[in-house]
Amino acid sequence: MSTRRTRGSSTTESKRTPKKKAGGARRTRQKARFTKKTGDVRSKPQASSGPTGPLSGRAIRHLRGLGHHLEPVLQIGKEGITDAVVAAAREQLLAHELIKVKIGTESPADRKDAGPELATRTGATLAQILGRTLLLYRRHPNKPKIELPR
Repeated sequence: MSTRRTRGSSTTESKRTPKKKAGGARRTRQKARFTKKTGDVRSKPQASSGPTGPLSGRAIRHLRGLGHHLEPVLQIGKEGITDAVVAAAREQLLAHELIKVKIGTESPADRKDAGPELATRTGATLAQILGRTLLLYRRHPNKPKIELPR
């Protein structure tokens, strides 16, 4: 005589493990977004703080998205970061709030050092270093054009 198991059998051998729920049941470890080779600042927004305090990661991403289509309005040449370059950057930041700055190949300033130096001298926040291009943001004191997410 053979014994058959039916769907409703109560033996312990026939119990199945419950299926995992789809979507979000498993979390994976996030990759680190900061690499020493590229010098990207997006993972450390608190290090690049402006006069209003550090920007959140969401605000940095928003600024990078807005700055993607911008053309550089300022270029650092063979004399490096001079007082004239800082004055021009302040003027452009007052007019636009978000600017791109191009570092020339003949510039004596290293691209990783020029970004934070120019940001501190202008009172701006360094949003991105991409190749030889810097993205700087400083909120307009009276009429801000860019609304940052919280």
